[in-house]
Amino acid sequence: MWVLYAFGSAFFAGITAILAKCGIQKTDSTVVTAVRTIVVLIFAWLMVFIVGSENAIASISGRTLLFLVLSGLATGASWLCYFKALQLGNVNKVAPIDKFSTVLTILLALLILREPVTLLKAFGIVAITIGTYLMIQRSGSASSNVSDNGNGWFLYALLSAVFASLTSILGKIGISGVESNFGTAIRTIVVLIMAWAMVFITNKQKEIKTIAKSDLIFICLSGIATGASWLCYYRALQTGPASVVVPIDKLSIVVTVVFSYFVLKESLTKKAFMGLVCIVAGTLVMLI
Repeated sequence: MWVLYAFGSAFFAGITAILAKCGIQKTDSTVVTAVRTIVVLIFAWLMVFIVGSENAIASISGRTLLFLVLSGLATGASWLCYFKALQLGNVNKVAPIDKFSTVLTILLALLILREPVTLLKAFGIVAITIGTYLMIQRSGSASSNVSDNGNGWFLYALLSAVFASLTSILGKIGISGVESNFGTAIRTIVVLIMAWAMVFITNKQKEIKTIAKSDLIFICLSGIATGASWLCYYRALQTGPASVVVPIDKLSIVVTVVFSYFVLKESLTKKAFMGLVCIVAGTLVMLI
C-alpha cells in the first residue's frame, strides 16, 4: 500500500499547479494564495492530530519558534512568488524552475552549513540545471493556448525557488528537533497570516467577493490537492523506505507536464522533453 500512497503523493503534488493555474485565470495570485492557504492549514493540522503531536507545543523553545516563523515567512514568500509566476507564465516553464530549488538548497547547504557535495550530487546538480535550461527556452514550434507575459514569470519563479531553498536551510538550522507535521502546521499559520497581510496591504480584499465560482472551486481543489499530497507522503513514509518514497514523490513534475498537455494544451518541444528527462534523472541520482 505504501507504493500507492507514494504515487498518490506525486499525483496530487503534480496536479496542484494545474488546478492553481485554472483558478488564477481571472483572480489575482495573492488572493488565490491567501484563500488556498486556509484549505492547506486545515490539512496541516489534520495531520498533527492524526499522528498525535499536538502536545509538542509545550516543548518548543524560543529559538525553535523563531526559526519556525522565519521558515514560515520563507514558505509564504515562495508560495506568493510561485502562484504569481503561474499566473504570468506557462506551467511547463514555471514547474522546472521550482524544482531547481533542490539545487539551490544543496549549494546553500555547502556555503552556509559546510555540507559536502558528493560526486552523485554534483552530477544531479548539473543534470537538473541543464534540464531546467532546456525546458524554459522559448520555441515557436511548441503549441500553447497560454502565452508568457515577458520575463516577469521567470523572476517570480526564480524567487520562488530561492525562498523554497531558504525554507529548507532555516529548517535545517533551527527546527530539526521539532516533529515534522507539527512544524509544518506552525509554518502554515505564518504563511496564512503573511498571505492575508499581503492581500490587505495591496488593498485586494475586495476582489475576494468577486471571485468566480469556477475559479474558487479550482483554488480550493488546489489547496485540497496540496493537503492530500502531504497526507499520502506521510502515510507512505510510515510503512515504506524513504529511499524509494522520496524519488517517487519527486516525479510530480512528470504529472504536471502530462496534465498541462491535456488540460492547458501546453505541449513540449523535443528540447523541452530532453530537459524533463535530465531533471528527472538528476533528481533520482541525487536521492541515491
